[in-house]
Amino acid sequence: MKHIARKRFGQHFLTDAAVIDAIVAAIAPLPGDAMVEIGPGLAAMTQPLVERLGHLTVIELDRDLAARLRSHEQLEVIESDVLKVDFTALASTRLSPDGAAKLRVVGNLPYNISTPILFHLLDHVAVVRDQHFMLQKEVIDRMVAQPGGGDYSRLSVMLQWRYAMENVLFVPPESFDPPPRVDSAIVRMMPLAQPPAIDFKTYSDMVQTAFSQRRKILRNTLGKWLDARDFSGEFDLQRRAEEVPVAEYVALAQSVQP
Repeated sequence: MKHIARKRFGQHFLTDAAVIDAIVAAIAPLPGDAMVEIGPGLAAMTQPLVERLGHLTVIELDRDLAARLRSHEQLEVIESDVLKVDFTALASTRLSPDGAAKLRVVGNLPYNISTPILFHLLDHVAVVRDQHFMLQKEVIDRMVAQPGGGDYSRLSVMLQWRYAMENVLFVPPESFDPPPRVDSAIVRMMPLAQPPAIDFKTYSDMVQTAFSQRRKILRNTLGKWLDARDFSGEFDLQRRAEEVPVAEYVALAQSVQP
């Protein structure tokens, strides 16, 4: 029976064989990799991945699709909302032979909740080796953006302190059924081996405050936040949030964290 894409789950199924091959080549799965696929759907990427891996864990919310996937003996199916999945616990049950619990996470993320998924995974980044995701192209443009441009945003700053990221492949709407109304792309996210040490809550609050009114200079937003913390150091508040490099945000957070 043909599965009808469900709008409430943001389902758009990848059908272009050439694009699928290019994505799998970019991921470069190897036998024994501890890989998790988010939103496998109709298994367009799942099948070529598991053929190379030997075993694959998939996370699927749609119960009808999860039931289909369970018939594949090389798949472990977790029927759940991905935002409720504890990836750290998942990694601890899938140790590689040398004892390094590092997951490779891939998936065609539902575009309506892609940012919450990225932030959820940020909480578990210590057990992640790499991430390859299909996302709305404009989201990836924001993720990899540099200071000074309109795409540089809270998302850029929140992710770039912890990942090296690159846009590796463009995917047009006609590669899907049904076609989305936006362009898509594949992003590669590599956790930094030696990320700067910061208090994450302080960093998150600071960045959210800085970008809360991005058209205003930081004195009107971040200035008040710093005053409340008795900040007496040097930081140019005569700029807009989009003009400040990630390294400066990190240094500022380090100077005011508890």
